Amino acid sequence: MHNYAIKVENLAKDFGELHAVDGISFNVASGEIFGFLGPNGAGKTTTISVLCTLTKPTSGRAIINGYDVVRQQSKVRQSIGLVFQDSSLDERLTGLQNLRFHAMVYNVPSSVRDKRIEDMLNMVELWDKRNSEVSTYSGGMKRRLELARGLLHHPKVLFLDEPTLGLDPQTRNRIWEYIIELGKSEGTTIFLTTHYMDEAEKADRIAIIDSGKLVAMDNPINLKNMVGKDIISIKTEDDSKAIEEIKSRYAIEARNDTNNGLIFNVVNGEEFLPGFIKEFTTKILSVSLRRPSLDDVFLKITGREIREEGTKDGIRAMVHGRSRRMHH
Repeated sequence: MHNYAIKVENLAKDFGELHAVDGISFNVASGEIFGFLGPNGAGKTTTISVLCTLTKPTSGRAIINGYDVVRQQSKVRQSIGLVFQDSSLDERLTGLQNLRFHAMVYNVPSSVRDKRIEDMLNMVELWDKRNSEVSTYSGGMKRRLELARGLLHHPKVLFLDEPTLGLDPQTRNRIWEYIIELGKSEGTTIFLTTHYMDEAEKADRIAIIDSGKLVAMDNPINLKNMVGKDIISIKTEDDSKAIEEIKSRYAIEARNDTNNGLIFNVVNGEEFLPGFIKEFTTKILSVSLRRPSLDDVFLKITGREIREEGTKDGIRAMVHGRSRRMHH
């Protein structure tokens, strides 16, 4: 047995002069939930495209479930599931027909096919809707059907690209329950990209990619400890005067944040705040204190925030191009 579901060694992908993925290496253990984070254009989508055999690496290698993504493409494809941001369901078919078609493409044995489809539709709570055309489904229902489809052939590794983008919190939570349950019951390895930091925190480990390079990899708690200090945000009547006062009084550099006024970091914020409010001469309009989040880690490492703006046109084009080739 391979202890690693995914092994990546010095993987690189160039598009002309652009080093989209610049020599990255990492392993993902079997059954692990692995979060892959990065700003737009960081190389996330390209990395996933290589791992899913949608694009060939320029150099380096990637092994999925013991299969080489370049030399053993069909073996890799049979052993992975994909759920991408953009729906690739056939909306003119019913939920049941979509899953039957998928089962056929992936050679799910006919002896278990119907039972497995029923189990999956029950799991995502769509059995009642199995005979309705997918065009009548809500966004959340479509995403749940895609999840069922991605899991139908019992993949060893499931790639989830922004799996809950644009869904309501209740549906997001439900999808996460399925994902975590799957890891437990099937031993499925989950490789996930997300913009939602609360989602990323559910991962066992997180890799952060920026400008094609891996800049950090650890569990969420250790990553947050990198930021270390508590974060204080204040709004004042005169921000530039306040920045000067914080610098001269406490030797702390405060920075201006468009949404939250001034932000600075201190150790033990609860003990620091009462004295600070009493002594400070610039008028304070509001103050808040919080522990570091993965957003702060991200900001510290990459110098920018994660924004909810993931466009995955490259992957969408590749997936649709490929699915057309596969089906004809």
